[in-house]
Amino acid sequence: MDHHHHHLPPPPPRSPMENSASSKPPTPASTPSSRLAAAPSSRVSSAAPHPSPSSSAPTPASRTVYSDRFIPSRAGSNLALFDLAPSPSHHDAAAAAASPGAPPPSGSTPASSPYCALLRAALFGPTTPDRVASSASACSSSSSAGASPVGSPATGNIFRFKAEVPRNAKRALFSDGDDEGVLFPGVFTTRGTGPRKIPRSPYKVLDAPALQDDFYLNLVDWSSHNILAVGLGNCVYLWNACSSKVTKLCDLGVDDNVCSVGWAQRGTHLAVGTNQGKVQVWDATRCKRIRTMESHRMRVGALAWNSSLLSSGSRDKSILHHDIRAQDDYISRLAGHKSEVCGLKWSYDNRQLASGGNDNRLYVWNQHSAHPVLKYTEHTAAVKAIAWSPHLHGLLASGGGTADRCIRFWNTTTNMHLNCVDTGSQVCNLVWSKNVNELVSTHGYSQNQIIVWRYPTMSKLATLTGHTYRVLYLAISPDGQTIVTGAGDETLRFWNVFPSPKSQSSDSLSSIGATSFVRSYIR
Repeated sequence: MDHHHHHLPPPPPRSPMENSASSKPPTPASTPSSRLAAAPSSRVSSAAPHPSPSSSAPTPASRTVYSDRFIPSRAGSNLALFDLAPSPSHHDAAAAAASPGAPPPSGSTPASSPYCALLRAALFGPTTPDRVASSASACSSSSSAGASPVGSPATGNIFRFKAEVPRNAKRALFSDGDDEGVLFPGVFTTRGTGPRKIPRSPYKVLDAPALQDDFYLNLVDWSSHNILAVGLGNCVYLWNACSSKVTKLCDLGVDDNVCSVGWAQRGTHLAVGTNQGKVQVWDATRCKRIRTMESHRMRVGALAWNSSLLSSGSRDKSILHHDIRAQDDYISRLAGHKSEVCGLKWSYDNRQLASGGNDNRLYVWNQHSAHPVLKYTEHTAAVKAIAWSPHLHGLLASGGGTADRCIRFWNTTTNMHLNCVDTGSQVCNLVWSKNVNELVSTHGYSQNQIIVWRYPTMSKLATLTGHTYRVLYLAISPDGQTIVTGAGDETLRFWNVFPSPKSQSSDSLSSIGATSFVRSYIR
């Protein structure tokens, strides 16, 4: 039995202005955290004024100080299980009160102990001269009141106190998987500002008159030199993202229309697919056409570059490989699709070509095959949206049209179907971020939204709206931070959705990443 509690008489009556929370009955099974929080605010004998030399030695009854806090008895606790120092006994506390100048007895915790230093830093932050006295007094009071101190850092704590966390700090324990480095638990890092916030509005809107509302066309592409190519009606326009200068590259005449545009990797040459089945190659720096190839019988809605090799997909169901260095219009023909080819993408290592068609098929070809080496038939609508992952070799994403609405992931190395996500809307385009393991999808019927996804969990990071027609066109900036979307509402909208590369300074801005909202015309 704890004799200290047997000498406590009933507490005095409460003042009418006292906080009502203190009148609550004691909790039978007090948690360790509640005990630890109660200790610093308890009023104990060591904090009371010392008796004058003329007064006699105080008796236990005269030394009792009443408190409205419940301090439980730990006499029955097995402290050895927790590596805790034993609480100071009743006689030690009486001796300490009778002899204020005497050294503290064994088992008590002085204010200069490692525990108190740790407690001061956790509760009050960095120690300053004006805080030393008050925090040391509070620590001494909590020790003499019978609150058992937490073990020293060497033996480990039951609880871990954390100092006030700056708003720009992130707990290493809960950091995302893309954070680099191995961090110790409880150590804070000031990298970033927590979860990334993606602006829900475009920072720029361009009016694009005559931008066609046709699911099977690909009329927007962004070059490595930061030039945006847009097909409007029978003309192709170039918009310089650095200077906002607009240049008219070509006019096909009244008898033809632009159906697709595609930049070569070097950013100097642009391929243009037309409604009459022609494929033109233009030198964008000189605004000069250098080649015209007339091998398709119907419109060319998809283009993809592989160094000097240009692949074109047509409504005539064929895919042609053009070597712009050779005299022949094309060097090989790929047959397999039963309907219009509307999606075409080379992998980042230029070894595999993925094609999607209006026959609901997704095919994968190698550099030398005349027939597909992989065939995927799970989609139930046209496959226009195709994107290769820049982070994992052989990872391919594809999206289906209105009757399908799904994004599917494939491992072309092992020929496995990895995942399927029902987006609820027609999937028009897909593009991966080069900087983080995320991707963007644009949608048509029925919500016309833009979704940023985290891979592989496929959790939605943001849903962007604003287009009033299907978001049929999508391209990403060369720095990988900005996307541009186009729709039949005849607007191009620019969104900041991805972070900068980790190698760049976190506060560096893209030359086109201004936050001011601008609306202008592209022609």
